[in-house]
Amino acid sequence: MNFTFPIITLPADASAHERGRLYGAAAAPQIRHSVLTYAKMFASCGIDWAQARQRAQRYTEVITALDPLLMQEMQGTAEGSGWQLDDILALNCRTEILPPTFLSDATHHAAAALAANRLAGLPDWEPDQPLDSHLRDGECTSMCVQGRVSADGHTWFAQNWDWIGRQRAALVILKTHDAQGRALTTLTEAGMLAKIGMNAAGFALGLNILRSHRDGQKPGVPVHVVLRHLLGCDSVAHARERMAHLATMGFGAASNVPCADAQGEVACFEMAPAGWAELKPDHGVVLHTNHFMCDPLLGEQSPMGLVLSSHPRLNTAAQHAAKPGLGFDPLVAFLRDESDGFLSICRNPDPALPPEGRVESVAGIVMNTHTRQMWIAPNVPSKVAFQLIDNDWH
Repeated sequence: MNFTFPIITLPADASAHERGRLYGAAAAPQIRHSVLTYAKMFASCGIDWAQARQRAQRYTEVITALDPLLMQEMQGTAEGSGWQLDDILALNCRTEILPPTFLSDATHHAAAALAANRLAGLPDWEPDQPLDSHLRDGECTSMCVQGRVSADGHTWFAQNWDWIGRQRAALVILKTHDAQGRALTTLTEAGMLAKIGMNAAGFALGLNILRSHRDGQKPGVPVHVVLRHLLGCDSVAHARERMAHLATMGFGAASNVPCADAQGEVACFEMAPAGWAELKPDHGVVLHTNHFMCDPLLGEQSPMGLVLSSHPRLNTAAQHAAKPGLGFDPLVAFLRDESDGFLSICRNPDPALPPEGRVESVAGIVMNTHTRQMWIAPNVPSKVAFQLIDNDWH
């Protein structure tokens, strides 16, 4: 099958280090792309790549305490791709390294950090041009549907991942296994342990970035490590237990994890350095965009930019959720909704912005947790078909 994103399949019997080495070697060009993307993104916030690496080192102890095999896997990824462990750590800690004001309209002094990156051999995308401030308007919209209200009795998951369009070239579909040997498939940015995905038990999850004013203040479990850890769960109930355990270790930054399972349950788990909370479904559906919705965490909200469109997108998503017969076709229509122009659920790049500032729906994903099927749109969802990913788990 021809697919825009590389599909990397790792052997089930490989050690954690070997899995990482094979991953790094297979995704080496994409990992380099990720490093250059985030080197400039951090620099736009006044953080050069050397500083980002130093900040990432702070999370080594907590990751090791949670799962030392994940550290071994990242070490292998570094070796396989020709980078250092701190580089791979910086990618996996990108949410923690970004400042709490990242989704706001705040500006930062980027010139010195960009210059330091160039001296370190990390070329800018466009020499001497700062990263456009609209890049901070990254967004995602998700919907999880309980089996009891869907058209076919199955549980469904749907999400657009919205980010800078340049990073589409760094996406890979990683087919791997956890420490217990369970198969999982994740659409992720190359070099990262996981992002949006599902495992052989039919547990699926995604990610909506949030920002708390406490983000990055002290080491906690990084967001993308949380995602990989939860992909070892059997169900939403199991993930709830793991979130409670992770909270005892602390979270490094804020985000929301929408999830669904083959037992028919759905939920959203909001997390922040201050703790975590669960958003339960309303009439069988749980929706999320990019602001806190759980009462215990509302006070953690960092300022949001005017064009983030988090609240309008949530309202549009609610209109889709209210329609009867939710299933594959209605969820694809939801992810293709362009009713609010460049700030829609399906976000097209704004040609008025420079290329490095064009946030768009980099990919869309729909998952059926009962059949274990996963469909991915490898571009702006309104422009391409959703392609079925072959998961030979049986």
